[in-house]
Amino acid sequence: MPTEQQRLQQLNAAIEQSRDDIIELTCALIAVPTLNPPGACYAEICDLLESRLAPSGFKIERVRAVGALGDSDKHPRWNLIARHEGRNSGECVHFNSHTDVVLAGEGWTYDPWVGTVVGDRIYGRGTCDMKGGLAASIVAAECFIRTFPDYAGAVEISGTCDEESGGFGGVAYLAEHGWFDPDRVQHVIIPEPLNKDRICLGHRGVWWAEIETHGHIAHGSMPFLGDCAIRHMGSVIDAMERDIYPALAQRRTAMPVVPDGARQSTLNINSIHGGLAEPDSDYTGLPSALVADRCRMIIDRRFLIEEDLDEVRDEIHGMLNQLKNDRDRFDYEIKELFNVLPTMTDKSAPVVGAVASAIESTLGTEASFVVSPGTYDQKHIDRIGKLKDCIAYGPGILDLAHQPDEYIGIQDMIDSAHVMSRALVTLLTPSDAS
Repeated sequence: MPTEQQRLQQLNAAIEQSRDDIIELTCALIAVPTLNPPGACYAEICDLLESRLAPSGFKIERVRAVGALGDSDKHPRWNLIARHEGRNSGECVHFNSHTDVVLAGEGWTYDPWVGTVVGDRIYGRGTCDMKGGLAASIVAAECFIRTFPDYAGAVEISGTCDEESGGFGGVAYLAEHGWFDPDRVQHVIIPEPLNKDRICLGHRGVWWAEIETHGHIAHGSMPFLGDCAIRHMGSVIDAMERDIYPALAQRRTAMPVVPDGARQSTLNINSIHGGLAEPDSDYTGLPSALVADRCRMIIDRRFLIEEDLDEVRDEIHGMLNQLKNDRDRFDYEIKELFNVLPTMTDKSAPVVGAVASAIESTLGTEASFVVSPGTYDQKHIDRIGKLKDCIAYGPGILDLAHQPDEYIGIQDMIDSAHVMSRALVTLLTPSDAS
């Protein structure tokens, strides 16, 4: 019977020997173009994950998010949950990765849908966000299970959809149906690309809304007979520039949000459209002469844990009501699209301590604690699942996400797999094993 120290050495060796495997797995995941929108190839990525995990002793379950936002017969929202039971009872550690990726866009040097290995990097859409993290978690879990077959508890790995569009057909649906109930899952690690020496404790809050200004249609040669909704929207933007943006710049958080610019409250104009609809790409004529009677703008407000959601709403409503009082014929509607409260896991939580200790023993450095500027699927695990012991930790550089020539470092994946496997040792084996 090997000693615990010998088994840790065996675990380290197993991961080091998995270099070719982790490259091959990452490239295979990239080759499945799980583009969202519209939500393509979700069943195919589940097929790939099942073919990988079932031979390792994982029980596979597939869950379609029937009726969820985005789900349709053409593009069904499929999720996979794989569970491996230890020989003894204990807690469950769950690795959750989203399988969807965004549009490749222009400017690529490499084929975005083929994992291209160049030196220590794999290039392709979704390499860092977050199929490389998914591959690292799979290798970490498999190596841990082989080395510690008598572990106590369970290891779960999920591949979930739609994180890039809010996660409502993925983690939110699973949480609503009990998959993240604290009675069945106790610790969650989300391998988002936050750098291999950083633990992400949570994220800022978000409030999305659509503002529509109203006008009166008329002939474009006689705009004085109409009322231009686009001009009214211009006054909204002017009020934002004059009053809202300077106020937000003064609000700073004690949360360790990265990058530094996100430690303040922010507001982004996501889109704006007024007047005639965009013509089809093959239309060669001119637009008609009309005064716009409608203009719509979608805003993306990110707020801090020190701010109250009602105050966030009231600030925008107050600005619009003031314009209605001050500006002739100004009228508007506002519709809330969705909101997420800020969340931050306590540093004393078990999963935080386990991963922090693993970072120090693996990398020889203390873990840095950060908070994400944008939300990710922790919001659903916390808000719906009521599971607080959740963090994001994974390989990759967040700034590369959604960029052309996105890549993941191979050594970063290996190092992160070491960290994840050591965290499993801490959480699922007797205390003297770590």
